Amino acid sequence: MAASLATANVHQKGTYYARQLRAWAKAFITDRDDLPFDQYGRSKISKLDNEELMNELHLHLQSVGRYVKAGDLVTYLSDKEAQSRFGLKSTISLATAKKWMHTLGYHWRTDHRGQYVDGHERGDVVNYCQNIFIPEMMALQAQMRRWMSDGLTSEINLEPHECPVEVWLQDEVTFYANDRRHSGWYHLNAGSDPRPKGEGISIMISDFISADRGWCRSRDGKESARVVFRAGKSRDGWYTSEDMLKQVTKVMDILENNYPESDHVLVESGNGGVETTLLGEDGKPVHGRDGKVLKTKVPMQDGRFADGRPQPLYFPPGHEHAGKFKGMAEILWERGYNVSKLKAQCTKFRCPEGATQCCCRRILFNEPDFVGVPSRLEEHCLARHFKLIILPKFHCELNFIEQCWGYAKRLYRLYPPTTKDEEMETPLVVVLDLVKWELPFLP
Repeated sequence: MAASLATANVHQKGTYYARQLRAWAKAFITDRDDLPFDQYGRSKISKLDNEELMNELHLHLQSVGRYVKAGDLVTYLSDKEAQSRFGLKSTISLATAKKWMHTLGYHWRTDHRGQYVDGHERGDVVNYCQNIFIPEMMALQAQMRRWMSDGLTSEINLEPHECPVEVWLQDEVTFYANDRRHSGWYHLNAGSDPRPKGEGISIMISDFISADRGWCRSRDGKESARVVFRAGKSRDGWYTSEDMLKQVTKVMDILENNYPESDHVLVESGNGGVETTLLGEDGKPVHGRDGKVLKTKVPMQDGRFADGRPQPLYFPPGHEHAGKFKGMAEILWERGYNVSKLKAQCTKFRCPEGATQCCCRRILFNEPDFVGVPSRLEEHCLARHFKLIILPKFHCELNFIEQCWGYAKRLYRLYPPTTKDEEMETPLVVVLDLVKWELPFLP
């Protein structure tokens, strides 16, 4: 009696449970095979213990696609054939299906954000990577410094007439005022704070970085190639090709004046724009009647006919579409091609192998004046004997500056939010300078 009451008390049960314990004990003493029977019978044995059923449910959910739901299990097991095969009298309930989803390894959560994909599989992009970008980088590696696995020592093997090559990678990043830390330890009784809607004001940073020297700076640290830009109609406007040319000029000035012992290669992300601020005769921005700064598009230079005559790419004054870009079909028609039955481009930019006239885009890209024509940025760098390489699409894995942006953003999110430009810029400068370098800088 005392033992049964003590046991019931430990299990937080009452006297009825103690009586049950005594009855089970007496039955077991009389018959050693008379063990307590679970009143819930076989209900505690899950149907998912059947490995064949589990595998079939896995296959079914995979066939549904990306967005599966618990109801898919209910629907699948509603089939009489499936029920007879696995000994079911009816389908399962939605509540049971949700439990089974957990057992099958599915959990309801927000999808993790991965790397963005935007045309990196296109034929022209793959061709650029394989036949232009990679060969150029491989050719430069012989004169580049190679860091050992310890991250502290390096080696470089140069011929007597060779100079070391330093590669400077460029990219932009945008910081937003409302991009702050939202994760942490909170007390159960803590309420929720109001959160601003939208991303808030933004500040864009454009900079160059080298594995050998870090951010592009002068030896004394007084000059910097970094650009702080406030994009927006009522702010600095938009980052255009003219802004990129100014920044690249600053980079080349710093490198020529401070590190003349090396040959420098600039690797650009290729995101320059085509719209720039309209300037007056005094060199100052021109404002419209509404007070906003006017913009003007930088036109592309003329093409060339086979006989060398220039071919304007925009409709002339007096034309009903004066000033507008002619388009591929019009440009090719002026060159004598019959493109009335051709598409603008092949599906997903994938032209048949060896084809030269399958679409307007392929014909135009094979024209001599469109093949290998350097951009304004390339011409600007070549004039000062700097080599420029444009990164291909989907270049995140090729540009380690992305890791620097990520580290800086993690530190930036720890700062309190603000709605003022000047208060937002101060921590940006701090966190960018706090990016940790595992490799020692060159003198």
